[in-house]
Amino acid sequence: MSFAKYNPALLCDFYEFTMGNGYFLSGKKDGIACFDLFFRKVPDNGGFAIAAGLASVIEFIDNFKFNDEDIEYLRSKKMFSEDFLEYLRTFEFSCDIHAVPEGTPIFPKEPIITVKGPAVQAQLLETMLLLMINHQSLIATKANRIVRAARGRSVFEFGTRRAQGENAAMLGARAAYLGGCAGTACAACEPLYGIPAMGTMAHSWIQMFDSEYEAFSAYARLYPDGCTLLIDTYNVLKSGIPNAIKTAKEVLEPMGKRLKGVRIDSGDITYLTKQTRRLLDEAGLTDCKIFVSNSLDEYIIKDILIQGACVDYFGVGERLITSKSEPVFGGVYKLVAVEQDGKLVSKIKISENPEKITTPGYKRIYRLFSKQTGKMLVDMIALADEEFDFTQPITLFDPDHTWKRKTFTDYTVKQLLEPIYIGGKRVYDAPDIETSRAYCLGEVAKVWDEVIRLENPQNYYVDLSQKLWDEKHALLEKGASV
Repeated sequence: MSFAKYNPALLCDFYEFTMGNGYFLSGKKDGIACFDLFFRKVPDNGGFAIAAGLASVIEFIDNFKFNDEDIEYLRSKKMFSEDFLEYLRTFEFSCDIHAVPEGTPIFPKEPIITVKGPAVQAQLLETMLLLMINHQSLIATKANRIVRAARGRSVFEFGTRRAQGENAAMLGARAAYLGGCAGTACAACEPLYGIPAMGTMAHSWIQMFDSEYEAFSAYARLYPDGCTLLIDTYNVLKSGIPNAIKTAKEVLEPMGKRLKGVRIDSGDITYLTKQTRRLLDEAGLTDCKIFVSNSLDEYIIKDILIQGACVDYFGVGERLITSKSEPVFGGVYKLVAVEQDGKLVSKIKISENPEKITTPGYKRIYRLFSKQTGKMLVDMIALADEEFDFTQPITLFDPDHTWKRKTFTDYTVKQLLEPIYIGGKRVYDAPDIETSRAYCLGEVAKVWDEVIRLENPQNYYVDLSQKLWDEKHALLEKGASV
């Protein structure tokens, strides 16, 4: 099967089809099942993650069909019933999907996406939903950490050449922009997503000329309105910055132009940027910006800024696009309820590992905000059919340490899971990337500083409603007696 003919509907773990066929033959194909997509641990031991990938989910589901080639492949396995194959051939999506909007700060064990619908359909979504949400949430989360470490300086995503494939490069760049990056080096992302693409030169440009000054001056004449010069091909302080200043004075200023910036891609960034800034200022180039790259991440950026590095822009590549420090998001997709006699019956997965015990039931998430500060106070996960009077004080408790209780009085509330599909029909229009990015940065600003810090963040409380807590523990006790 060629890449050009590839159908994403077939991009799933093979057991989705064996289970789907099994549901079909067992009389459960029309049985209603509810699944939660959630994650268990914030990457890099951070305080929160960023939800991303919903736009890809919508694009996938809007085009979720099996073609004749797919059906013939499955038939060739000689293990699927013809009735099941015909069901796939004439497939019509009919699930309800609720999801947290892209850019929302999210926390372990709370649903990012809920799916309710025929068991076969809900099961077939598992792999693609996880693939898209896991990857893009991972990169958006990493990008937001790096952007926060930069303390107001612009960060550009530079990782295309180190990404694990073209889709990872483009969707990773989109997720990085959502998380707060100012742009990308990936040219395809601007026409595709509207993300600003930028770039100047590589070391090969300088090496192509007989001298560094000749390379700089040629580039300046070609691009006088946005000239940024790479100054570490040979020696930053002995040749790179002197030649950049010479280019500014002898080529650009006679044209009425200014040198926009210099970039350093190697060496002791703190020392070199301090000296570069001094030399630029002494030459009257106080408006010339300093751009640095070279295997950066949030920890290096934080340290060099503490040390006084003079940096205006950061280019971050491999450690962002691959989330090198922790390259797995760890989202899972678990059955939480099935319909019996017209009513949803909660289901739970019990494990010897407490972190793998699921929270049962078809649910909603409510986020409380302080009226005084606008900051996030607490999240409450509740069953979808519960009703609350949020005009009154509400008492919540830690689901693991139940003696820890707090009553909230001066708050506003927001339901996080928004309807995306109802009965298989899309009811949600995804915002453009600029809107989602602005929403992300605005919502992150509502997280307490203690939760935001890069190392040893304070835990943010995600509580269960009393009814949901009771139901979970009743199922745990029932499971323990089996």
